[in-house]
Amino acid sequence: MPEGEAVVRVQDVIKEFGPLRVLDGVGFDVVRGQTVAIVGRSGSGKSTLLRCIAGLETIQGGNIEVCGHAVGRPGSAARAQLRRDVGMVFQSYNLFPHLTVERTITLALTLVKKESKAAAKQKAAEVLRLVGLTDKLLAYPEQLSGGQQQRVAIARSLALQPQIMLFDEVTSALDPELTAEVLAVMEDLARRGMTMITVTHEMGFARRVASLLVFMHQGKVWEIGPTAELFANPKTAEFRQFVGSEL
Repeated sequence: MPEGEAVVRVQDVIKEFGPLRVLDGVGFDVVRGQTVAIVGRSGSGKSTLLRCIAGLETIQGGNIEVCGHAVGRPGSAARAQLRRDVGMVFQSYNLFPHLTVERTITLALTLVKKESKAAAKQKAAEVLRLVGLTDKLLAYPEQLSGGQQQRVAIARSLALQPQIMLFDEVTSALDPELTAEVLAVMEDLARRGMTMITVTHEMGFARRVASLLVFMHQGKVWEIGPTAELFANPKTAEFRQFVGSEL
């Protein structure tokens, strides 16, 4: 896809859990190299939206395209391709307790991408250098802090060389010092041009790093625009109140 073209396109998306409509006509585009921060109160639909983009939830209406592939609808054949194009990091680290950091990262490379053990180990070393954990290659999850475990989870996704990274409240279980560690890694990825969509409560991070801010309220995109502009001039009382309560 050429520079400037949307790599994620969300159009009029509706997501329902039984009678509850969680996403109500949500839409926006993400351009290659852009960092998008999705913010809003708990229950506004942020994490559900991210899961829909990742193909982890089916949608009842609208369309989602990721790297030119339709996702999120029942029967969509794009799931395998989506796993190659999209890396997702969750609030919980989801590391296997019995695997070393190195094996955690090389597992998918050898099993899914059929890379040789030598190539997979080289890639593991490269991504661990990116997240500042070269000295933890042979450590097990129980020997790592929460921040280090989250950085391993990021490295595991990066090793598969996704086109887009999705982050779902990845620092919400961490104390401030460990949060800073993880945000520094994400900031570095943004500088390197990784396309990222992050659901976050970290307003300082959103201000510094996100080029596009999406404020969600009651399952809708309530405000959207360049981050600096939105913070400087909130258009709705809801966003003004949200910003006031978060700062």
